[in-house]
Amino acid sequence: MSTWTPLESNPEVLTKYIHKLGVSPAWAVTDVIGLDDELLACLPNPVKAIIFLFPISDAYEKHRAEEHERIKTGAEPQKHPEDLFYMRQFTHNACGTVALIHSVANNKDIEIVGGVLKTFLEKGAKMSPEERGEALEKDKEFTEDHQTLAQEGQTNAADFETVIHHFITFVNKENTLYELDGRKSYPISHGKTSDETFVRDAAKVCKEFMARDPDEVRFTVLAMTAAQD
Repeated sequence: MSTWTPLESNPEVLTKYIHKLGVSPAWAVTDVIGLDDELLACLPNPVKAIIFLFPISDAYEKHRAEEHERIKTGAEPQKHPEDLFYMRQFTHNACGTVALIHSVANNKDIEIVGGVLKTFLEKGAKMSPEERGEALEKDKEFTEDHQTLAQEGQTNAADFETVIHHFITFVNKENTLYELDGRKSYPISHGKTSDETFVRDAAKVCKEFMARDPDEVRFTVLAMTAAQD
């Protein structure tokens, strides 16, 4: 298993990254400054994905294990659209890139004008989630792009030998709210949503993550939105 330099939760850097990968300049990564309805309403529209950064804590790992067991045993059966693009994360510190891939791949109206991401999605269309994770790890061009942008944050990411934070993505796929976490074996359905309620519905799940770690404050919420002029 290879190790990448972690991405910083810096909207400017992440926006530059998606553009380098080939995403149209019409889209950007934006800070979500609060999860109250009034603050969520300030986000540029449309919002295509909510990206959540949180600490990998004992509470998260316990919840992840219990959730996995419920799905595996059929106690919490889930069916997903055939074209839901989901991939596992097998590369250390690649969670930021995986979250961005999940955000773009599951929104067909986000134009990809060429580049490494378009090629990766085309090759990965018929792959399993595990095969996609393995393909990312072996993709030299993707690795180079990630490493280049990871150096552009405000902190020296290379100083951190162990990263305890993790990026995941929430998207609206066929009016269902999906949590896409490359460390989980399955995409997680959080029930019905709509274009009108997606942001609030995703924010509600983010609040549930926070509630499981009431003494923790190191949470960051970002959004993939229309770029502002």
